[in-house]
Amino acid sequence: MSNIQTSGVSSERRVAVDATLQEVRAILKNNPVSRESLKFITVRLEALAQKTHLFLPADFPAPVAEETTETATRYHLNPADADDDIALYLNAINPGKTTFPHNHTTWATIVALKGHELNRIYVRTDDKTDPEFASLTLLEEVTIQPGTSIAFLPEDIHSIHVTGQESTLHFHLYGKPLETLTQRVGIHPETGRIINFNASQMAPSKVVP
Repeated sequence: MSNIQTSGVSSERRVAVDATLQEVRAILKNNPVSRESLKFITVRLEALAQKTHLFLPADFPAPVAEETTETATRYHLNPADADDDIALYLNAINPGKTTFPHNHTTWATIVALKGHELNRIYVRTDDKTDPEFASLTLLEEVTIQPGTSIAFLPEDIHSIHVTGQESTLHFHLYGKPLETLTQRVGIHPETGRIINFNASQMAPSKVVP
């Protein structure tokens, strides 16, 4: 009986994810990527986040501290789609996790199912002529939680800081799969040193059929 229920939820989740991504593709087909069009995309993803029974923390767990040094698990929800197509992930992150400020080189939107994720948004203030160093100024802080989402254009820069006492479960939707975004940069917040973010900071995703 349990296997039947699990299979049923998996099938319903697949249908819901595919339908949401089709709606996102329709928005992109008819609108250039902009902060305004990303608002419409975010609304579609927020509707998917309301289907909490399809994305239970028990099915998408964060790492167990006693079993691994990893602090986050990224689940790829549409791995069968092409490398030049949109990509949806479900991130389960433990409290205390932080990232270097980084860009994405494609648009992105983050929607929460549970947990708090502080996003620090930066503006780059140097002239970008030095490929190894950058200067950042903190622009604002936004805590992503159920009911509060955020979206980014390709060269926007942010860092993630998981606050609170519980792990997060957040959708991250990108214009292309993260694994293909090999030119993303991260910036050391204290020294300004530029790194290749994917090569040095990104762990592999877990594939969800």
